Amino acid sequence: MTLRMAVLTCAVGTMLMAARPAALAQAMIPPTGMGAEDKAMAEANTAAAERMRRRFPQPVRVGDLVGLPVLDDGARTLGYVERVVRTRENRIVLIVGYGGLFGWGERPVAVPIEVVGILGRQLASLDMPRSDYAAAPTWQDTGATALSDSDSISVALARR
Repeated sequence: MTLRMAVLTCAVGTMLMAARPAALAQAMIPPTGMGAEDKAMAEANTAAAERMRRRFPQPVRVGDLVGLPVLDDGARTLGYVERVVRTRENRIVLIVGYGGLFGWGERPVAVPIEVVGILGRQLASLDMPRSDYAAAPTWQDTGATALSDSDSISVALARR
């Protein structure tokens, strides 16, 4: 290892350690007014957001995501990204056509951006197994705002 690589490795490690917020999970959950289900949902969202942050999210144009296949653990196609929307809760979700055969009989399913990672010209479903797609409710467009193709969002990196 050269001296230059050693210095770079040390600098990157120091930056990563300094970037970790100490009480992120606790700060995201209000102390009162939440039931057990609300707390569980908030903790799950915080955990997914933390996992995404550790996967080095990169800026990606929304237009480049539309049409990409979403793959499961076995590299089987779950569906294709139809559009990207921002929900009323200010969360970004991918609307993926799931099920059916050759595009017939598929239904739109909302996939949180935190559970996928970009893998070349496809998306890997990292934290949402195939069974969750089957159990997910059909997406109902209830006040969500579609993002334009020129908008930029952050997507985690994936590797096989």
